[in-house]
Amino acid sequence: MRIAIIAGEASGDLLGAGLLEALRERYGTLEIEGIGGPQMQAQGCVSLYPMERLSVIGLFEAFGRLPELLPVRAKLARRFLEEPPDVFIGVDAPDFNLALSRRLRAGGITTAHYVSPSVWAWRRYRVKKIARSIDLMMVLFPFEAEFYRQHDLPVEFVGHPLADQIPESVDMHAARQALGIPIEGQYVALLPGSRMSELKFLSSTMIETAHWLTMRYPRLRFLVPLVDHQTKTYFREALDVVRLGLDITLFDGRSREVMSACDVVLTASGTASLEAMLLKRPMVVIYRTTAISYAILKRWVGVNIPYVALPNLLAGTELVPEFLQQAAVPEKIGPRLLEFLREPNVPMHQTFTDLHRKLKRGASIRAANAIAELIS
Repeated sequence: MRIAIIAGEASGDLLGAGLLEALRERYGTLEIEGIGGPQMQAQGCVSLYPMERLSVIGLFEAFGRLPELLPVRAKLARRFLEEPPDVFIGVDAPDFNLALSRRLRAGGITTAHYVSPSVWAWRRYRVKKIARSIDLMMVLFPFEAEFYRQHDLPVEFVGHPLADQIPESVDMHAARQALGIPIEGQYVALLPGSRMSELKFLSSTMIETAHWLTMRYPRLRFLVPLVDHQTKTYFREALDVVRLGLDITLFDGRSREVMSACDVVLTASGTASLEAMLLKRPMVVIYRTTAISYAILKRWVGVNIPYVALPNLLAGTELVPEFLQQAAVPEKIGPRLLEFLREPNVPMHQTFTDLHRKLKRGASIRAANAIAELIS
């Protein structure tokens, strides 16, 4: 079987790898090419371009990358149309993947998309283009499946692979031992994101919040997992500029172990907030982008959803604090983190557990079964 698959960032790479592994177990030998990171490449995907070229954040940041991305998409379309795969699977990266899917589907190639764009939240008119682009949408969350059913678009709720991978109870002390840090004491995880554009907007805010907390809890320690050398270098340089004498340790990846080892998490909105929820760690979620991008997003999104953090969207209420744009300042973020450090939130922990069980469905296997049925 020949599979074309494209992921645009670290979270998509993880999801794509799980799907490819399940497909390999079902079919045996696979021929896989497209765009993927180290996880997908470990499953045999030949990445035709570096995955990082697809990673952008914000409306106008994406527009600025069009001259670079459009030729890449055109070359991929020609390649797949000349040598058609049995199926094309776009993993997230909707602006890139759905346009490519539409062209491939028009050429007779079966197409699927894994991870819904936030069409249920903003730019709902996109659902018509999505219907013309794909034969199947595979979604991670139940509220997404309901949205697509309302629009008569083929959909499969597969659950979330992270819910399958992460146990319902996580040992904090074992995580600290694995990281080689002292078992005693209190730790805060800082997760500024996996994309450089996220780090540029969030690093200083997180560092300043760490300083705000340290002024009140001098013995507090901070752990920061960073996805690659570039992001680690950027964050270290941001630390050097501030020079606040913080007790901060940087890690190459290992975000799950870092969050497991910490008492509380400060994270960018996105998959990391879901992972923190599955690890049952109290958290504060923040988000920043350019003023113009945020103004447009707020206009489009505000009428449809009241939250941006995934735990809040799943719970249907503000389960975790979230601070956006101008509200994302240490004086607002710090006090909420202190609340979690001083006293465990038992109701939050129980809700996290309930949501974990709802998402735990064997996602990679379900997704592979859906692809197999689609092809047949």
